[in-house]
Parts: sequence; C-alpha cells; structure tokens
Amino acid sequence: MLYGTMKVAIGGPLKVAFRPWVEGLENIPPDGPAILASNHLSFSDSFFLPTMLDRKVTFIAKAEYFTTPGVKGRLTAAFFKGVGQLPVDRSGARGAGEAAIKSGIEVLQRGELFGIYPEGTRSPDGRLYRGKPGGLARVALATGAPVIPVAMIDTEKIQPPGKVMPKLMRPGIRIGKPLDFSRYQGMEHDRFVLRALTDEVMYEIMKLSGQEYVDMYATAAKRQIAEAAKAAKEAEKAGKAEKNDKADKSDKADNSDKR
Repeated sequence: MLYGTMKVAIGGPLKVAFRPWVEGLENIPPDGPAILASNHLSFSDSFFLPTMLDRKVTFIAKAEYFTTPGVKGRLTAAFFKGVGQLPVDRSGARGAGEAAIKSGIEVLQRGELFGIYPEGTRSPDGRLYRGKPGGLARVALATGAPVIPVAMIDTEKIQPPGKVMPKLMRPGIRIGKPLDFSRYQGMEHDRFVLRALTDEVMYEIMKLSGQEYVDMYATAAKRQIAEAAKAAKEAEKAGKAEKNDKADKSDKADNSDKR
C-alpha cells in the first residue's frame, strides 16, 4: 500500500517533469526473482528506475539517506522507505557488505526484484568503473536468479555536483536481456568465478550505456581525484604565498632605496 502511494506521489511528478525514456522493459520478467545490475551516475538513479518499472525493485541504500536532516532529507527518506529501499550502515565496510548480501538474498527468496550497483558507488566522472565482485556475484550464485544489466543514461546531467536546482531534461534507461549464470552454480567461493561473472555483467552494461570503461574501482578513482584537487589547492596556496613574499621583499627594497 505504502509502495503504491509513494510511487504515485513522487513517481508521477517525475515522469511528467522529466519524461524519462525506457528501452527493453520486455526484459523484466512479470514475476519471479531477478537481479537488476545497473551503472550508477547519479543520486537520482534510485528514483528513476523504480518509478519506470511496474514491479517493485528493492535497492540497498546508504543509511545516511534515511537520516539526513531538512526537508530534502525527510522527502528522500520517505520515498526510499515507501518504495522499500533497505538502509545499510556502511561505516564498517565488511559488515555492510555482508548485510547487503544477506538482504539481497532475502529479497530474491521472496520472488522479488533486487537492484544493485556493481561499481559500489557513483561514478565520479561519468565513466563506467570496474565492478566489485563481492556483492552481485555472490547474490546471483547463492540464489540462481538471472542478472539483468541496466544502463542509466544522462542522469548525471540532471543535477551535477554543486548544483541545487535540477535541470529539466530527459534521462534514459536501457534494460538488457537476462543473463543466466547457472553454469557457475556452487562456485560462489571461487574468486576467479566471482570476477568473471562480474566482468561479464559490466561488459553488458558498457554496451548498453556506451560509457568509456575504466579498469579500476570507482572508490579508488574518487580518492585520486580528491588527492589531485588537494594537491592543486596546496600548490595554489603555495604560489600565492610565494607571490606575497616576493611583493613584501619588493616593498622592503623600495623603502630601503628611498631612505
């Protein structure tokens, strides 16, 4: 009941305002468990994808999305709760990962759709990053559920970092054909199998999205970007200090000449 109410209350206006387009809806099974493995470009991905599907899809969401203060925070928490998103505390990485896997398995065992972002975090620059094998592959092999690759298109352009007001434009969603990994059944503890399964899914997402693929984790890329920004800021600060120091020396020299 709450799911339907929230989907109409928030999903309806989203459809009217942004008019998202969808390709491949026929690849979503009308019933039974399936895993939707999507690229992750924007915070809004978790709004647009559930809105455009007839069936309920449950994603794992950061616990902060449920506890952020303010009007926007309350609306976000209400939407995520309403559409059945599951909060996971990511302060302890290993514990959070196990909790996410357990939650995903439970969702699929109920015969529902489970959504997951294999990259583990949003892309920092619009490119597609290496998928983490721990979550997607383990859930798929533990349940035998088919994996459906999904590509979100242009969602990062709606509200770029630092922008308060969203840009009204049409994002897109491409849904690929289900992937069957039954050939790997019973091999969920083989790290080479987990990597192979994850890479196959990421390749399909890349074909759907048209994104440039980067063979590194998005978390590492974010660290590099943050470190580069910090280094640039420190260099700029040092440059200003050097310039001020030269100006001071020049002023002192001028004053000395006058005396």
